[in-house]
Order: sequence, then C-alpha cells, then structure tokens
Amino acid sequence: MESGIVLDSFAVLAYLQAEKGAQQVKELLHQAANGQLTVLMTVINLGEVYYITSRVYGQERAEEVLAMLKHLPIKLVVVDEKLALEASRIKAKHPLSYADAFAVTLAQRHGIPVVTGDPEFSCIENLVSVKWLK
Repeated sequence: MESGIVLDSFAVLAYLQAEKGAQQVKELLHQAANGQLTVLMTVINLGEVYYITSRVYGQERAEEVLAMLKHLPIKLVVVDEKLALEASRIKAKHPLSYADAFAVTLAQRHGIPVVTGDPEFSCIENLVSVKWLK
C-alpha cells in the first residue's frame, strides 16, 4: 500500500460535489483517518478549491467548505520558495494550470501519486504517478 497521496483540487471538488470519483476520494480520506495513508494538498490547491466554490456557489458557501476541509484528514503544505520555483519550472514546460503544477511538484517531492480526474494531468504522467478518478 502507498504511504501517501496528493489531492488535486479537482479531486477535492469531486468529493465535495458528489461527482464522479467522489467515492474514491472518500475511501482515501477514510484510510487517512485510520492512519493508513497520508493525504497531502498544497495551500495553493486549497485556494483553488475556495475560489472555484466561491465563483459557483458564493463566498458564504466557500467559507463553509473551507471550514469543513479543516476537519478532514488532509495535511496542508505551505508553499516555500523552493516549491514555488519547482512548480514554476513544471508550469513553464507543460500545459497545465499553475495550481496543478504545485500538486505535481508536491507529489514528486514525496514520491507519491497525485489523485485527480483533471485531463490536464495526462501531459505529466512521465513526471509523476497519477491515480485517476473513475
């Protein structure tokens, strides 16, 4: 069994909105709650979840989601200069969003897969393992 995974904002939003892949994310969070798995996410990806939720459902709902996420077994990783520059290098070479580049960089740093359903990640499968939501 893997020791950890990185959640992309796509996976978190799928979970929150009960979309395709939500059950997979729920199972991963259950494993994390039981100490079987470490679940990481950068604060950049947290911000992406927040702004997308705010755009679609309003700021009040985004605040509720933020409060709920803080109770989930997700370890938030603060971005330092080194992580920011590594993500920037990935973004410069690959057609994916800046926030996605942070998820990729974090996964590379820890040698663990990224969990997502975002098709943009197909361009970086040579850089990091991707666990696709189904």
